[in-house]
Amino acid sequence: MSQPLVECVPNFSEGRDPAVIAAIATAIEAVDGVTLLDVDPGASTNRTVFTFVGAPAAVVEGAVQAGLAAREHIDMRHHRGEHPRFGAMDVCPFVPIRDISMDAVSDLAREAGRRLGEAGISVCLYEHAASAPHRRNLADVRAGEYEGLADKFANPQWQPDFGPAVVEAGFGATAVGAREFLIAYNVNLNTTSTRRANAVAFDVRERGRMKRSGDPLTGEVERDSAGETLWEPGMLKSVKAIGWYIEEYRQAQVSMNLTDISVTPLHAAFDACVESAAARGMRVTGSEIVGMVPLQAMLDAGCHYLTRQQRSHGIPDIDIVNIAVKSMGLDDLTPFDPYDKIIEWKSGGAAKRLVDLTVTGFANLAASDSPAPGGGSVAALAGALAAALGTMVANLSAHKRGWDDRWEEFADWAVRGNDIGARLLHLVDADTDAFDSLMEAFRLPNGSDEEAATRTDAIQAATRRAIETPIAVMEASVEAMEVLAVMTREGLESSVSDAGVGALMARAAVSGAHLNVEINVPGLTNQEQRVRYLARAAELTDTAEAREALILATVRERIG
Repeated sequence: MSQPLVECVPNFSEGRDPAVIAAIATAIEAVDGVTLLDVDPGASTNRTVFTFVGAPAAVVEGAVQAGLAAREHIDMRHHRGEHPRFGAMDVCPFVPIRDISMDAVSDLAREAGRRLGEAGISVCLYEHAASAPHRRNLADVRAGEYEGLADKFANPQWQPDFGPAVVEAGFGATAVGAREFLIAYNVNLNTTSTRRANAVAFDVRERGRMKRSGDPLTGEVERDSAGETLWEPGMLKSVKAIGWYIEEYRQAQVSMNLTDISVTPLHAAFDACVESAAARGMRVTGSEIVGMVPLQAMLDAGCHYLTRQQRSHGIPDIDIVNIAVKSMGLDDLTPFDPYDKIIEWKSGGAAKRLVDLTVTGFANLAASDSPAPGGGSVAALAGALAAALGTMVANLSAHKRGWDDRWEEFADWAVRGNDIGARLLHLVDADTDAFDSLMEAFRLPNGSDEEAATRTDAIQAATRRAIETPIAVMEASVEAMEVLAVMTREGLESSVSDAGVGALMARAAVSGAHLNVEINVPGLTNQEQRVRYLARAAELTDTAEAREALILATVRERIG
């Protein structure tokens, strides 16, 4: 099982002094087990967003060290910037990324808050870590900003959760919390007017705008029987937004926090701003993501715009991401590097995968005196290439002139082929990993009875993995043949030979993986498992042979 992974995204009230930003980065990077993924400074906001990930305890330590570095290097008495703020380390949210619950992450936030408080920093907890319902919303916690902190802390309802209630003039306070993944997202407008940018922000944000009698701008604010302001909701749920002018860009923006991208995804926020801006005589020129973004958010956006173009989604992830970048103008102000901005792609680690090698590099490694990659990984690669050829024919057919009424039919097959190909590419490395695990099991000590029993159990578990991996290659390759069969019958006639080559590659993948099953099965001590694995492999081989014959017959018929 993978280890829990937590993200921390502290925001600091300094975006102009490289030395201060570097000092905070150094403090974070000095913590063992933490990976600093991104540093995103903004001169006009005078604010820098850091993103780092790691194991739970390491991330808490990183947050504490970052807060102490901010205390040493930032003086809030001289801070000016466009963004709301109330402290040197203004906010410090913890975010669950993998194999950890929100409750556990909330406890991490409280632990970081407690330690910062013991160091003399005033800490207010928010979101899932909040100590009371009225303290959950960050905007409420930060209301009054740095200049209003003394009055805020004088109110018993708003005293810090940790640390002194007397404001430290140089630092201010920090909000430490736990939340879901939030995307900080700014949409660029072709105006310098903050008022017009705010109008768009009020249109789109969940809270909307204050309800007024008569004139929507100058009319009297309407209130309920308790005297509370009435609001007209905006277009988008789970969105907070304001308008501001950014001097360095010389244009206004709608600055948004997308607090739940399962409710309002990135592309929906962009499209809503486009609609609102157009209705008000403005044009959206692009957008920017502050910090990092999950891969799925970019894929969802790319697929959304591909669908609007009646184009297939069955293309590599990087191509879908590039469609999202161009559609939302994410490179309008600064270059957008997906491998720096997408959290999964940047935090993937330094370990080199076989599928990341060049064709020449893979072939040379297979030809070396190393036992891996071997036939299993090569079989998985053959299956992936088979799926790729089926996907290619589907994509070409989806875009054929005169077949516009069939684009969705072929696009669906392309998506299926692309998904099968992705599984097979994963299995290229999985097969080598299975071999390595088996070798590690054989190297375990067996001096005592207990050690020998542990070694035997490990060898049996690794052997099952070394069998199940090539069976997965066989299953996926047989699925790829289904795509290829349809493309051979229905796809673009000029590409029918490509589908035929795909069938040959898929059959090779199945046959090669079958050999891997047969060579590993004798290592099992459980006879029932041996029989079951061999029967499944034989069944898949029979299916592959039948499909190959059918596909090749169709290919020859269509070629004439």
